Amino acid sequence: MSYKEIIFIFIPVLLWFIGGVIAFLKPPSTALKSVILHFAAGVVFSVVAVELLPDMIKIHDAKSIIIGFSSGVAAMLVIKNLTGKIESGKNNDSRRVFPIGVIIGIGIDLLIDGMLLGIGFAAGQKEGVLLAVALALECLSLGIATVTSILESTSSRKVIYLTLSGLASIFILGSISGLLILHNTSENVLELILSFGSAALLFLVTEELLVEAHQQKETALFTTSFFTGFLIFMILGMML
Repeated sequence: MSYKEIIFIFIPVLLWFIGGVIAFLKPPSTALKSVILHFAAGVVFSVVAVELLPDMIKIHDAKSIIIGFSSGVAAMLVIKNLTGKIESGKNNDSRRVFPIGVIIGIGIDLLIDGMLLGIGFAAGQKEGVLLAVALALECLSLGIATVTSILESTSSRKVIYLTLSGLASIFILGSISGLLILHNTSENVLELILSFGSAALLFLVTEELLVEAHQQKETALFTTSFFTGFLIFMILGMML
């Protein structure tokens, strides 16, 4: 692992913290929050469509895809059920409970993104650099969306920074794994990981980010922000 790769791995991490700090220092309005969540959902959805699905189709192992995708959906349903029970047990609280479901979903997203970045650098310097730039954009929007969601349950600076730091470490771990380990793994194992990640990210978009975004009455601006996020990442992905 060269120092240049380390620098580019930390660019998305830096943008992640910048997004979180921006949201903490100046919490967005309800309308702006919906725009941010729609944009982040569009970017994550684009990651699945542009980065994950083509690799899955290229490997073309239907058995691994079915197992991985089904496991991803099942895992997220179990997580949603467990977090739902936690939230229902705290309904007497006057404030919203900590958004565990959103945090877990974003954590899985960052892990998969880190793996993709590591694999990208293992495949070539140019691919890794461009992917780092694209993921930095995603991390900026997700950092804002994450802290925005947390602020509805707590304004504790310690909780927010610990959450941001924990999720950032997951991204770094994924990057190192992709660079040193997953690049040399078998296609079947890689297929399982990509399929599992795709299901988890689609779940994050449909059951967490967009559900929370739609708490505000839908407008053309909100819908446009989703497709804008999708388009921007798609164009950056085409440059790889």
